[in-house]
Amino acid sequence: MTYFDQNALKLCHAFWRRRLRPGMTCVDATAGRGRDAAVLCELIGEAGHLFAFDIQPEAIESTRERLAGAGLLDRATLICASHSRMADYVPAADAVVFNLGYLPHGDHAIGTTAAESIPAVEAALSILAEDGFVTICLYYGGDSGYAEHDALLSYLWQLDARQYTVMVQQFFNRPNCPPIFIVIEKNW
Repeated sequence: MTYFDQNALKLCHAFWRRRLRPGMTCVDATAGRGRDAAVLCELIGEAGHLFAFDIQPEAIESTRERLAGAGLLDRATLICASHSRMADYVPAADAVVFNLGYLPHGDHAIGTTAAESIPAVEAALSILAEDGFVTICLYYGGDSGYAEHDALLSYLWQLDARQYTVMVQQFFNRPNCPPIFIVIEKNW
């Protein structure tokens, strides 16, 4: 594999394709426009289930339309609530995925922040299966993105290495704050 034609999201999707199997339960913590939700629903198959969260009704509706159009809506539960509350809705998950930043083509006054994202990652870790994983595409820059970037990386640095393995991959010499791909694996 070469990296010049890659980005954080492509790396993330390739990781999912290697790890997800039919019948798994996944959480899309930031539903956005539903693109990731559709990929996840395909990978987990008819026997799997996806819980997709977003605080914006517009995002939930976009996700609903995309999944319905692809014939995948019956594999998903869409929840208009903060991702930090996922443990209130989901008892256990094999994978939890995040895209942190703004809703694509949405209101940039509404974006993820460390105050919600760190508790959301904590919630994700609390429901994660023994061999489960969390992926994060960290889009930073903009109004609050640098603060979220710094706080999240600091939080991840402090996770107990006996319990979790954290991998951070970034395109170091690309301009304009290229998104960062992060994987947290639960050690078992």
